[in-house]
Amino acid sequence: MNLMRPWSLRELVQDLRLGRTTPEAAAKRALARIAETDSQLRAWVDRTDFLPGAGVPLGVKDIIDLAGVPTRCGSTLRAEAAPAASDATIVTAWRAAGMAPLGKTVTTEFAFFAPGPTRNPAAPGHTPGGSSSGSAAAVASGQVPLALGSQTAGSVTRPASYCGVASLVMSHGRYPVTGVTGLSPSLDSHGVFAATAADLTIAWAALTEEPAQEARPPRILVWSADALDVVETPMRHALNQAAKRLHEAGAIVEPFRDERLMAELTAAHPVVMAYEAARERAAELAVAERLSAPLAQLLRAGAATSADEYETARATIADGAVRLAETFDVVLGPAAPGAAPRGLEATGNPVLSRGWQALGLPVVALPGFTDTAGLPLGLQLVGRHGGENELLGHACWAERVLAGDS
Repeated sequence: MNLMRPWSLRELVQDLRLGRTTPEAAAKRALARIAETDSQLRAWVDRTDFLPGAGVPLGVKDIIDLAGVPTRCGSTLRAEAAPAASDATIVTAWRAAGMAPLGKTVTTEFAFFAPGPTRNPAAPGHTPGGSSSGSAAAVASGQVPLALGSQTAGSVTRPASYCGVASLVMSHGRYPVTGVTGLSPSLDSHGVFAATAADLTIAWAALTEEPAQEARPPRILVWSADALDVVETPMRHALNQAAKRLHEAGAIVEPFRDERLMAELTAAHPVVMAYEAARERAAELAVAERLSAPLAQLLRAGAATSADEYETARATIADGAVRLAETFDVVLGPAAPGAAPRGLEATGNPVLSRGWQALGLPVVALPGFTDTAGLPLGLQLVGRHGGENELLGHACWAERVLAGDS
């Protein structure tokens, strides 16, 4: 069975507008695909009683409240959680945009490292990434055309890269996180997965009522991440090929020169994350012996981090934002060190997202490249804070160029 069969939101919206399909038929298609594939993929935790005619099928990561469904956060501590009384603010916004939640998708434990049962549709013996593993897999397999995630380190960008789909991480603070079980208030951001950047643009226009923006060839800074010494050869080749093709298509392409800045931001991020997580998840810290080893270690490390260490890391991030401001249209870099690692015991390394997440910038993951084994390799485009619409325009242009459509 072909588990990789992303469902185009653009085509679905066109079919709905032209009367070639109905919301009820879309719901039946989603449910049929879930029934066909989810025994192998295990992307879902709970499903709602879907109301035909309600809208475009949507998956919701299981740290985000969905009225009538428990928020279990991938943890045995929440196994008996009562159904949420109301939707998270972001779910309310997506409902208003015409989306209809089908249910909850798998998350790692409290959106950290301990994996859930989800498999990667592109390679079932390899991790789908985390923490938004179920949402990435549900979109990559065509169970739904759109699914919600969240990112504190690399929890959207990395699964998108591993599973071969597109994703958007919103600027920090773009929408409230009310009704979301987070880890780090200054780092937590909303995310969404779709098959392509073009699909993300349609979804963003529906969510914000901002008209989609056609981009000119942008000024691109190419971030090699050499200073972090984690990028594998196939990913490096994909990045170089993308930069070459975008330059040939008219983009101004220059190297990102401040590798020291990104190394500093990458080091500051986990300090902030641990410190805030220990306070945000204080109830879980109190029963750390019931948590996975990685999460218990994070919370204990955060509890041992001093206020001075935290403030120093925050100052590094604030200084980095000033140094980087207004120097680019987009930054192009690797979305993950390489293809999805073999095995389901871990979710991969988020290091290539840490610095950008510390800055709270919007990020689009672009699929399209593969390694020699045919496994997906995603690239990331980083935009300016609050510039999602502009970033998506540039991402659509890049997507067309890399696909050979322009």
